Amino acid sequence: MMNTPIRKFSLAQEVAEKLGDRIRAGRYREGEQLPTEPELMKQFGVGRSSIREAIRILANSGMLRVQQGVGTFIEARSGIMEPLLQRFKRAGAKDLDEVRQLLEMKIAEKAATNHTQKDIKNIKAMLDRRNAAAKSGDLEACVQADIDFHMSIAQAAGNPILADLYQSFAVHLKSWFLQLYPDTKAFLDTIPVHEELYQSIKARDGAKAWRSLNKIIKH
Repeated sequence: MMNTPIRKFSLAQEVAEKLGDRIRAGRYREGEQLPTEPELMKQFGVGRSSIREAIRILANSGMLRVQQGVGTFIEARSGIMEPLLQRFKRAGAKDLDEVRQLLEMKIAEKAATNHTQKDIKNIKAMLDRRNAAAKSGDLEACVQADIDFHMSIAQAAGNPILADLYQSFAVHLKSWFLQLYPDTKAFLDTIPVHEELYQSIKARDGAKAWRSLNKIIKH
């Protein structure tokens, strides 16, 4: 097998990605034992600690199963999935934005159909807090309030998986927004369309909620 030297700074992460690619490509069969640490060290051109950390990463993701004193084995293909939070961390801004667009638009549409009166009161409270934070000029408070507003819509959608997914995504959305926006101007400019989004959800108009969210995203 051809050696694959690793030159990136995060050696363990790079080894994990390369080894994960091999597993996904079917170079190892389900239940097959992984080569020994010395063999992997030779293949990837890294030290033992990097190999062990890479194996730990893949074991946590469900790709590998470590049996102490026996060896490391390839898990069932159905269990192969990188943890979502870890995947978000290495995602580019363009990919994150695309996911945000698809997720928020569907959430808005479902919230218009499934919300309760309690949900509507919560969305309105979050909207008022968002607008007040935008007017105050406090960027960090404004970003958090904006995320909380959209999170309240996700909770109103009536699908706990969508709500959990958005909550996981929002952790990375906040840091991205703080880098993207120098001040609260964009949040001030979109107050009217956020009000429109709220009103369309309240009126149970899913099509209008979709269009309103699309305006927010395009802005």
